[in-house]
This record gives sequence, structure tokens and C-alpha cells, in this order.
Amino acid sequence: MIPPPDKGVRPPNLTRRSLVALGLGAGVTALTAWGGGSGRNLGGAGTGASGLTQVSLALDWTPNTNHTGIYVAQQLGYFAQRGLDLRIVPYGSTAPEVLVSTHKADFGISYQDGLTEAAVSGGDIVSVFAITQKTDVCIGVRADSSITSPAQLDGKTYAGYGGPMEVPMLQYVIKAAGGTGQFKNVTLNTDAYQALYAGQADFAMPEPTWEVIQAAMVGKPLRTFDVTAYGFPAIYSAIIASSNRYLVGNGDLARRFLAAIEEGYAYATAHPTEAANLLIQANESVLGTQRALVLKSAQLEASEYYKDTAGQIGYQSQDRWQALTDFMFRNGILTDASGKPITTEPKVSTLFTNAYLPASVTA
Repeated sequence: MIPPPDKGVRPPNLTRRSLVALGLGAGVTALTAWGGGSGRNLGGAGTGASGLTQVSLALDWTPNTNHTGIYVAQQLGYFAQRGLDLRIVPYGSTAPEVLVSTHKADFGISYQDGLTEAAVSGGDIVSVFAITQKTDVCIGVRADSSITSPAQLDGKTYAGYGGPMEVPMLQYVIKAAGGTGQFKNVTLNTDAYQALYAGQADFAMPEPTWEVIQAAMVGKPLRTFDVTAYGFPAIYSAIIASSNRYLVGNGDLARRFLAAIEEGYAYATAHPTEAANLLIQANESVLGTQRALVLKSAQLEASEYYKDTAGQIGYQSQDRWQALTDFMFRNGILTDASGKPITTEPKVSTLFTNAYLPASVTA
């Protein structure tokens, strides 16, 4: 279920899972407002009147701090310096995984498990850049709750989004903490912290870089539990995806595009306040009234999320892809185009590549 627009500009990626599966299973019947209803391709390597080569990027939601480096690169001319004219496709009724897989957009914002689901369902999609290196979802309870460990969530009520990985993930963490993994599940129709403080549920899965900050700012703080602290595989919660067909035909363009992206996130890491202001400036109608939240979020992402432990931006680890894919396969989360669980685990080498990253980003 997708929360209403007034419930926040950046709900967890869990909310888009059903759209991804539906779009790939049934085919694209509608495009985003940016593309109109004609079914025309939003991508392609055409050259505009400026002499720059056009490249399209489909967003996963309304602009937020996961997108900061993209807007920085656009605002500071990093794309233009490389001969590119970036066209940002606003999020609409068609998930970016579907737009990329059906070659309606050159690139799109996705997330590791969502891309994996899309790929095994038959989508032509591959991850080419990790925006965030740290899992951007956690377990949250009210800060004044007596719950101090996931083990105490047995028998409690979880406010979720209906995604296929939510329950298996929570069961894993609760069991790892010493519980049985048995809890009640209701569908969330509001922000996580609002559901908890309204007494609708005992725990949820908010984003540390957005909802957790927002909750504290409005006087409804959360106590959080990092799922990776209990052995759950780390997740690339925000990635940039493309299609194999596009990459084969536009390899040099893809490298130039990702070089601009990497430079944008490097700037956002080194100058979070300035980068946040550029993001807001480019999206005043969406983020202008949330300046304090955006600034805090940008600072957190700059300090903990954009770079990996080796200090690299964009790089993806095969071990991390393997660990999450193993979990999804073992738990029957991965299904084919007909919705049946797959019987052969996909090779992670088909799900991601570092081949188009700048030479400065090494293994």
C-alpha cells in the first residue's frame, strides 16, 4: 500500500514492492505523468538542441536526501561537463524498476531486494551504483516503551506495508535476539511513529535517515534496533539501476553518467549543508517547508551512508549481494513472472555490476 501524499515525502521502499511485482507481471499499461500516456520512450541517447546527450533517470518517490547527489550534480553542472543533459522522471504510477526493465527510462532509483525481485520476475534490470552503503531501515518502538530488545516483540503488533520480506526479516531478527518470532501484523496507513503513538501498533520499520529524525523533531521519539546488529544481511537500500540492453549500447555514456553521479555524492558527503540547500532549491515546492528535516537527514547520510567502510562511493560488494539473495531465496520471497517461487537461486553477478563506475572506485 502506498501512503497518501500528505503522510510524508519519503516512506520506506517496502511500500513499492507490490507495484514492482504488479508492473512486471502485467506489463506496463500506464506511464508516469512525465512520459504521458503515449507509451513513448523516456530514455534513449538522443542529442538535444544544446548539443548535450539526453539521459533519463526515474525517481522512486518524491525528491529526498537519497537523491541529494543527483541534484547536486545537476545543479553544479557535473552532467553538462560530461556532455549530458539529465532528465529526471518524477515518480508516478509506474515503478522505476518497471520503467527501466521495459526500456522506458535509461536509469532508475531502486533498492537491493526490490531489484532482485524485479530481475527474477523477468525484468531486464541491473544495479550499477550504490547510493547508500548502510541499511536504511530499522525496527522502531516508542522511546518510552518498556521494549528494550527485539526479543520482547513476541505477541506484539507490527504496523507494516505488506511487503514480502517484512515478516521473514522481522522473524529472523526477533529469533536472533532470543524470541520466537511470533507477532501480529497490520497494514500501515500512516507514518510509523504516528501509528505507534496512536496505539495502533507496538513496532514498525521506519527509516533512520528520515522518519526517525522526523519523529524526534515532532516530540514523538523512537527507540530503534539495527537489524544488522542481529545478523541480518546488510541491504543496499538505495541504488541506481539500468538495463542490460541500455548498458550494452551506451557503455561510455553510462560511465560518464555515473562519474557525474559519483562526483555529486562526493560533494554531498563533504558539504552536506550546501548539498541539502541545492536539493531544496531544486525542489522548493516539496521540501521548502521541511528545511530542518532535510538538513538533519543530509548530515546523517553524509556521515554514515554515502561511503562504504573503505571510503568509496557507489561501490557494491558481491558478498553483500550474495547474503541477501541467499536469504530471499531460502524464504521463498523470490518469484517468477507468474508469481511462483523460483527453484534455482539467481547468480548475483547478473544482479549488479561495478563495471561502469569511475576508475577511482576500486575493488
